[in-house]
Order: sequence, then structure tokens, then C-alpha cells
Amino acid sequence: MAPDFEDLVTLQRTADEAHARLQRHFDEYGRTPASAWTQKQRTEWHAAWKAWVDAVVDVQEALSAYATEHGGVRRQVEEDVKRAARHRGPAT
Repeated sequence: MAPDFEDLVTLQRTADEAHARLQRHFDEYGRTPASAWTQKQRTEWHAAWKAWVDAVVDVQEALSAYATEHGGVRRQVEEDVKRAARHRGPAT
């Protein structure tokens, strides 16, 4: 069974938050080569990167399942979900 629209919005928000955490690592550590970072910084960055990638995979799979089950155009579903997720109001 495919997720409902609210689930998609939650997954997108999770992916957006994971991306923001990853960006904060770049902001804090700089965009120097990772080899110049400490082991702790590399470990933290890698964990944030993996969390973001996993969240993106989850939302992409869910978007496909939703569009297939509901007969929607996947691209349009994704746009609607992103708009709802980034609006921060209740999902529609």
C-alpha cells in the first residue's frame, strides 16, 4: 500500500532537515577537502550525508508508489509534496 499525502510531506520534511544538517557541517567546517578535517568532523559529515541520502531514497520511493497507486504524474506529485513540505502549514 502506498503512503498517503501526509506521509509524503513528512518524508520530504525529513529529507529537507537532513540536507540542512549536512549544509551546517559545510558551513561550520568549510569546504576544504575532507582530508583536512579531523576524524570527528569526517565521521559527523559522513553520518549527516548518509542520513540525507537515505531520506532522499525513502521519499523518492514513496513518491513513485503514491503516483502509481493514485494514477498521478510523478513529477507533479513531487512538486506538490515539496510545496506542501516547505510551506510548513498542514499538508493538503
